Amino acid sequence: MSAVRLRNQTGKQRRDVISERVKSIPPSGIRKFFDLLATMDGVISLGVGEPDFTTPWHIRESAIYSVERGYTMYTSNYGLLELRQELARHLARLYGVEYDPHKEMLITVGVSEALDIALRAIINPGDEIIVPEPTYVAYSASAILAGATVVPVPTYRANDFRVTAADIEQRVTGRTKAILLGYPNNPTGAVVTSQELMAIADVARRHDLIVISDEIYDRLTYEGEHTCFASLPGVWDRTILLGGFSKAYAMTGWRIGYAAAPSDILEAMLKVHQYVMMCAPTPGQKAALEALRNGESAVQEMVKEYNRRRKVIYKGFQEIGLPCFEPKGAFYIFPNVEVTGLSSDEFAEALLKEEKVAVVPGTAFGDSGAGHVRCCYATSMKNINEALARVGRFVERCARK
Repeated sequence: MSAVRLRNQTGKQRRDVISERVKSIPPSGIRKFFDLLATMDGVISLGVGEPDFTTPWHIRESAIYSVERGYTMYTSNYGLLELRQELARHLARLYGVEYDPHKEMLITVGVSEALDIALRAIINPGDEIIVPEPTYVAYSASAILAGATVVPVPTYRANDFRVTAADIEQRVTGRTKAILLGYPNNPTGAVVTSQELMAIADVARRHDLIVISDEIYDRLTYEGEHTCFASLPGVWDRTILLGGFSKAYAMTGWRIGYAAAPSDILEAMLKVHQYVMMCAPTPGQKAALEALRNGESAVQEMVKEYNRRRKVIYKGFQEIGLPCFEPKGAFYIFPNVEVTGLSSDEFAEALLKEEKVAVVPGTAFGDSGAGHVRCCYATSMKNINEALARVGRFVERCARK
């Protein structure tokens, strides 16, 4: 008889051992639909936020070669110095922002880890963090797990889902510690202009706030140029810049991200990183180095194709009658589905069951996502066109009811 069964036979009820913080966060709103999707055949998924491109061969080959050469041991907790140096040159070249690769840069296991350790490094119990919504599902959960109180700032299609400095400043209190920005935005595809970012920077300076800027989609900007928050006047010393290789280089499964910050903040993050993670995978770091050195042409080709798909899916939703903001970055579109008379969750569930198209309810990204669904256009043009046809049929049926 197993030990588990023997313990159950004692008749004693085990006390509740689950952390109150963990209890307070809901399961991912995305997971529910992908669990259902896994039981169905013939589904077109517009749900997973992942490039449909394979990592370019020369990047994969560099990792294979590194394993063949025996580069399978730990790196420095900071990550490979060679990678940090190349990354520093990359950021300086693109955005004119400078970091010391020896003490102001850290290679992490994806941007998810970078976000987690950034929050844990700066948050004390009771601190508030301002988070514009709709927003990536991990932001609020990670902040709560770090002990912060999340203060959401809703954004709307009427203003292209852009957060403003005034919106943020209205929510600043004596307990506010940081602002968490994610632009280009997941799930809306919104970007924020450099002028508005400068106004937000002014709010951060006047109220002595840290800004965590998640710029994982920085290279996927289709109109105008991306503005790196740390490059704005007077905020370098209060910015934690997060980025990675997953989206632009089609390297999601490699789990390589980075953080760049002033040395005192970076050292605090390193302290958490070295105890919970040690270092990012060595072959993945070698692959990231190759991506920075020789991956630009592949990035440009993928961005060109995403832009083509973006235009098709935007036009398609407009013709179907689902109003939507034209996304300016990332690879998501966020149509409004209220004309069907269904909630976000009802729409997503019925669409999956009736037409086998998977989308994500907008409420998974915060309360202000209600009435919308997130669709990822990082899939083939064939899938996009077929998905639009199926969604069109579904919306017509809803209109007849």
